[in-house]
Amino acid sequence: MNKAEHYGAELYAALRDRRTVPPLIARDPSLIVEDAYAISLDFLSRRRKDGEKVVGKKIGVTSKAVQDMLGVHQPDFGFLTNWMHIEGDIDVDAKALIAPRAEAEIAFILKDSLNGPGITAEDVIAATESIAPCFEIVDSRITDWKIGIVDTVSDNASCGVFILGEARADPRELDLPGLHVTVTKNGAPLSEGYGAAVQGSPAEAVAWLANTLGSFGVTLDAGDIILSGSLVPLADAVKGDVFEMTLHGVGSCTAKFV
Repeated sequence: MNKAEHYGAELYAALRDRRTVPPLIARDPSLIVEDAYAISLDFLSRRRKDGEKVVGKKIGVTSKAVQDMLGVHQPDFGFLTNWMHIEGDIDVDAKALIAPRAEAEIAFILKDSLNGPGITAEDVIAATESIAPCFEIVDSRITDWKIGIVDTVSDNASCGVFILGEARADPRELDLPGLHVTVTKNGAPLSEGYGAAVQGSPAEAVAWLANTLGSFGVTLDAGDIILSGSLVPLADAVKGDVFEMTLHGVGSCTAKFV
């Protein structure tokens, strides 16, 4: 068993058993991001053998606020599956969430594929059918969220589940960097941010993802849901919490934990 298979199997077992493992990089300092990507693909392959289907990709750690919170100072990337897509309330136990945190994001729904390198923000907008308000619920199989870039990439970019709001909007009709999001937690104001928080524009973040994944031979495909990164700091969540985000000019999304 090589490193990718060893750590991929470990993270898969942690997900299924709802437990954490010590940071990978602390145990094997020789691991680099390319190794982490191989680990994440092995982790994903085990989920696919369980019947999960890839429905999109995600970018993480794109905003300075999130980078500062986690101590990770470059973006990461992961895969979304149909099992991770929540419609309705979030059953914390059923989804084996360990230490969930809510992120308010803009989701891109693609009508055309994007195959990097060389993809621009303009290419992303041209390939997008619509955008939607979204909550990504991040979670970590790494103990106490003690993650570096290798750990979070290996752990499928620390993704738990995600929820899309019902609203859809044409990105060609919007100022994406200027989009304003406000978030409440249990009815009280929590945070706010703008599209510019993610690499200057969420479209730039998706272009980065297309180009980064392209270097590994992975495309963003027509029909994919792409999560472009949090516009606000992460917020801890427990059973009973209700988060509401409003993406002004587009619509809203609710994340209720049960």
